[in-house]
Parts: sequence; structure tokens; C-alpha cells
Amino acid sequence: MTNTTDTLDLTAIVDRYLAVWTLADPDDRAEAVAGLWTPDGVEFIEGKQYRGHAALVERVTEAYEAFIAGGAYTASGGDDATRHGDLVTFTIRLDHAQGDAAGETAWSARVFLGLDGQGRVREDYQLTVQPLVAA
Repeated sequence: MTNTTDTLDLTAIVDRYLAVWTLADPDDRAEAVAGLWTPDGVEFIEGKQYRGHAALVERVTEAYEAFIAGGAYTASGGDDATRHGDLVTFTIRLDHAQGDAAGETAWSARVFLGLDGQGRVREDYQLTVQPLVAA
């Protein structure tokens, strides 16, 4: 029996992950979270965890409003994605979108995704590589 993760399109999962953080419409964001994470999926970041779709929607919304909505940063990355079985890893970045630093990376993290048999995220770990400088 072939598991979906055996034929997983690595680019598609990374693109979906990056996109969820940039969606302006709350309904689109909630739908994207539900399609990306399992119902009991969890994200671990900076000593915190967000478990289940409601908590993940709240987490993604807070990040969107803090970093993307005002146009200060763009989310990018994923060009170094790799996988081993049901584990996917890549780098995500927040790049300055304006001013003298436009295009420069302000923050980055290594993302590790543990997937279920349908390619949905069960566990999501963001390990900061380059922290944001305090404003």
C-alpha cells in the first residue's frame, strides 16, 4: 500500500505552508489552516504550543496582523526544502518589505513538519535561526 507521503509534492506542501501566513481574508485563512493541519495538529514555537484548528487560526492570524498586514514584511522561503518519509524541513523568512532594508531578511526559522498519511501537518516546529531585532 502506498502512503500519500510517499508521493508527496514537496513544493506544494511548502507553498501551502508559506501561503497560510499571508492570507488577508479570515475565512480563507481558517480554510487554509483546516486544509494544512490535522484537526489535532500542533505548532511548537518559542516555548509555546498551539493545538487544534481554533488555536492555529488564532496563531496564524496574530502573526499575519503583526508582520504581514501592515506591509512591513513579506514571508518567503522554502527553497531549501527536503523530506525524509513523513518529515519535511525548510527555512521560512520574514523579509523587510519597505525602506532601506527592503529585501533583507529580518527573521528566519527552520521549520520541521511531521505529516500524517494524507500529507497534513500533525506537528510543526519553528526553530528561530535569526531573531527579530526589538523595535
